[in-house]
Amino acid sequence: MIAPEKSAAFVCQMEDVLDLYHEPYDEKRPVVCFDESNKALRKHLRDPLPARPGAVARYDYTYERNGTRNLFVVSEPLTGWRHIDVTKRRRKQEFVAQMQALVDEHYPDADCIRVMLDNLNTHQAYAFYEHLPPAEARRLLTKLEFHFTPEHGS
Repeated sequence: MIAPEKSAAFVCQMEDVLDLYHEPYDEKRPVVCFDESNKALRKHLRDPLPARPGAVARYDYTYERNGTRNLFVVSEPLTGWRHIDVTKRRRKQEFVAQMQALVDEHYPDADCIRVMLDNLNTHQAYAFYEHLPPAEARRLLTKLEFHFTPEHGS
């Protein structure tokens, strides 16, 4: 059974998410979803057998590991806009760089960008101050409003 205080926190966070999704579109205050995913890169060791009449192309199941990459995915559900960046790592500085691009490149005219994201340990406001000069960190954080999905609810 979930402790009452955890259950109440989950409900409050979920209501925040749902309320945000129900707001009408406002180009000065866009709602943007942000997530990341690690992907393994694989190199095929044999060329596939080509398709022919009555048979699909066939791929061998063996592969060579070829490292990993991180995908940062940003989307604005109400407009259908989306953007993906591929990076070698997923650290706080990459998160800060993504938020900086959101403010300066993708939404330079927005008054406030409302970012829906999960509770990953890199998604911290203090990370801006760790990786940027204080004035720049403050400038970005005044343009961003973070909304976190409930733990185990994203």
